[in-house]
Amino acid sequence: MESDEETEQTSSGQRSKVARVIREYGLNGTGDELVASWTDQGDDQRSLRELAAHLNQALLRTAMEDAGMSPLDGEVENFYRLLTDDETSAGNRTEAESTLEREGVAVEELQRNFVSHQAVHTYLTEYRDAEWQSETEERERVDKTLDSVQRLQSRLTAVSEQSLRKLSDKGLISVGDFDVFVDVNVFCEDCGTQRGIVDLLTERGCECEK
Repeated sequence: MESDEETEQTSSGQRSKVARVIREYGLNGTGDELVASWTDQGDDQRSLRELAAHLNQALLRTAMEDAGMSPLDGEVENFYRLLTDDETSAGNRTEAESTLEREGVAVEELQRNFVSHQAVHTYLTEYRDAEWQSETEERERVDKTLDSVQRLQSRLTAVSEQSLRKLSDKGLISVGDFDVFVDVNVFCEDCGTQRGIVDLLTERGCECEK
């Protein structure tokens, strides 16, 4: 198992953002903590989203302390909520960003370094070779959803073709030889990419930075 200080590339040669920020922010031991929290079989097990938030808050705390701030209890968590929560108003977010910037925190750089839960998953599975105790069940759930989607698409295609042919035979619509294609696309607002749902499920993610 690789340490945080070793190569920043995954087994597939892809660079690991999580490994990079852990190194750049001097968060020694954080990688081991992420692995332990994800693979724990008891009540201390954390989800990928919880781990991403935990790491991002550690980045925020380090940035605040490097700027000379002394965060009070709960202050880091509150700033993180204001910076990232979708329910935070634009005014409150701007005020939080301005407060940090006045204290010397490079907010834009910090926000670029925040990681997604997909990035944490890639780091854990490809960079640290960790496996969640229910990883097999997780794959099976994705595969089951994929099968359901494909069956629904096939069913919708068949029903559409049959209905159109009946209407055409009765002269209610005019259409020549035709094929029906059913595509369900998913647009990710975070990375701005759109892809078919089958591809999304097969590859288990979009183009969000990993």
